[in-house]
Amino acid sequence: MKIAISGLGRMGGQIARKLHDNGHTVVAHNRSAEKVDEAKAYGAIPAYADQDVIDAFEGDPVVLWIMLPADVIDSKIDEWLQILPKGSVIIDGGNSDYRGDAARAEKVTAAGGMLLDIGTSGGVWGLENGFSMMVGGDKSAYETIIPVLDTLAQPRGGHAYFGTNGTGHFVKMVHNAIEYGMMQSLAEGYRVLKEGPYPELDLAAAGDVWQQSSVVTSWLNDLTRQALHENPNLDGISGVVAESGEARWTLETAKDLGIPMPAIQASFDVRLASQQGQVDFSTKLLAAMRNKFGGHDINGKQ
Repeated sequence: MKIAISGLGRMGGQIARKLHDNGHTVVAHNRSAEKVDEAKAYGAIPAYADQDVIDAFEGDPVVLWIMLPADVIDSKIDEWLQILPKGSVIIDGGNSDYRGDAARAEKVTAAGGMLLDIGTSGGVWGLENGFSMMVGGDKSAYETIIPVLDTLAQPRGGHAYFGTNGTGHFVKMVHNAIEYGMMQSLAEGYRVLKEGPYPELDLAAAGDVWQQSSVVTSWLNDLTRQALHENPNLDGISGVVAESGEARWTLETAKDLGIPMPAIQASFDVRLASQQGQVDFSTKLLAAMRNKFGGHDINGKQ
């Protein structure tokens, strides 16, 4: 299947490479030319400008997967709608606010296209392990791109269709809020080991044991123990932890619904406090986890 990937960052670049390596025709598009050059080197069709993407489809409708931050998605969709042929499919694979998806879909439909919101998880490990994809939007568009999603899910990922526009981003948003709470719990536990009554405990060894069929066995714990093996005292990590929006939006939605979320609220508040200088071993470990699964900056930048 021919598909254009616009935004070749940490995850977009892996999505493009995984599709190319598994037989799809990938048109690689990015704001900076060097990322396009990298994709061209492994065999993708380079698209240095928006019009290059259109030209690569030779007049046919375009399947365009956009991997960009939430704060630019509306303006970029507006730009693409000026040139995309009718019948094109736009996929918003970033972490956009689900509350704007209905309006985005209405705009794309009015221009003769179809919009899918695909919440995508898997971080920088998706190329090797597969991605987890939560899909909302036009059902026929979803069915059209199932071969792409099947490829991206290999070997241990998956995908599911959840319904109307917004549902994919909504499910991914809640996933990320849960992630905040899980990460915070692990970070606090390891901090107690670090600062508890038994000096010189081997935290990484504890993580190794916990990863062997214990109740807290998980990918997050696996990444945490790896980080502790590599840097037991988390030297060089400031402890400032970024928040990228999804937990905030989940808490806002829960408040509107009258649903208490004390654990996720607490984990969110810790991240905000870290940005004001309230840092400790647990916030350093949170930053190390984010770096491990998502390639995020180790010192609190997005």
